[in-house]
Amino acid sequence: MKFAEFHPGQILVRGPASVTEDDILAFARAWDPQWFHTDPERARKGPWKGLIASGWQTSGIAMRLAVTGILDGSESFGSPGLEYLKWLAPVRPGDLLTLHAEVLGARRSERKPTLGILHWRWRMLNQDEVAVLELVATSLFDLAGVPAR
Repeated sequence: MKFAEFHPGQILVRGPASVTEDDILAFARAWDPQWFHTDPERARKGPWKGLIASGWQTSGIAMRLAVTGILDGSESFGSPGLEYLKWLAPVRPGDLLTLHAEVLGARRSERKPTLGILHWRWRMLNQDEVAVLELVATSLFDLAGVPAR
């Protein structure tokens, strides 16, 4: 989507993305090797009663859905960061995750009119409509050459 297509109140839904045990194990072994992400047997006996995905993996899945389903082909070039990030419920093997991205604001910078600023809230829901992730992010867009509307 192009920056001009975003407007406050808009909700963009993308997905689902499936999560397998192999995905969880591979990600965790490489990036978050805590036992409840890497050891299915021990995880079954732990507080989560089974293997769960890293919150960072869940965030990465949300990012992939946002990029491939929303930002691909846009003027987006980065982000100054997140205001808020919460992992609300565990993600388990077999889950199907859907991104719900709500546009909170979309504007051109007053000081630098070639800069578009998108403020949005992402919620990731599993197949049971349970929220597993929520974050608020700012994305930046290069609007040089894009006429102001």
